[in-house]
Amino acid sequence: MQYTVIDVREPEEYQSSHVAGALNIPPDQLMKGAAKLDGVPKDSAIIVYCRTGSRSNVAMNILKSLGFTDITNGINKEQVEAKFDIH
Repeated sequence: MQYTVIDVREPEEYQSSHVAGALNIPPDQLMKGAAKLDGVPKDSAIIVYCRTGSRSNVAMNILKSLGFTDITNGINKEQVEAKFDIH
């Protein structure tokens, strides 16, 4: 299965380390409509993660309000890489 992976940490955190291919869209950008997700089908599989799972939980709710339906909280980089075999 193919996933869209979103790192919802701040750009400085993203720059230090992130899942390969992950988009960096912090919650404040998601609340503005997430232009980076234009063209992503609303029913595509999305994995969000941060450092502890808290911001990604908030991001899940924002994405749901934007109409996305298949969203998983991957918690953090390490868990996303291990559970979904994404490197």
